[in-house]
Amino acid sequence: MPKDSLKTRLEIAKNKLSKKNLYKNEEVPSSIGTAFKLSTELVSAVAVGTIIGFILDKTFGTKPWLILIFFFVGVVAGIINVFRSAKNMQK
Repeated sequence: MPKDSLKTRLEIAKNKLSKKNLYKNEEVPSSIGTAFKLSTELVSAVAVGTIIGFILDKTFGTKPWLILIFFFVGVVAGIINVFRSAKNMQK
């Protein structure tokens, strides 16, 4: 087997291996960072929902109903975001 053919085959094999291991060179996020990210997503969704409910309550004068409704919408949206992020982290 000629040396050029062997070098070519080694280069092709190295390229395939490096494409498969794209994420191995990156640092794995710490557990504290991951927990902070997930908790921030949950809290921010609840806060945004509550603020939207507060603004709509002030506009329409339906105090406290829209705050409560949008609070729970924010909770549901936050939980969905946390599940989605956790699912993406497992890949």
